[in-house]
Amino acid sequence: ISLSPLTAIMSDKPNMREISSFDKTKLKKTETRVKNPLPTKETIDEERKREQSH
Repeated sequence: ISLSPLTAIMSDKPNMREISSFDKTKLKKTETRVKNPLPTKETIDEERKREQSH
């Protein structure tokens, strides 16, 4: 798929009219949750001790 140079240039620049007229009140409230949290230092230490004891 080849893009014309004009298309490539236009996609690099945001449409400022759309940004300035965007209505934030239409956004839905969401709750952010970590799906896969990183292990704590304590958890890592416990796993290392278990591995060494086997």
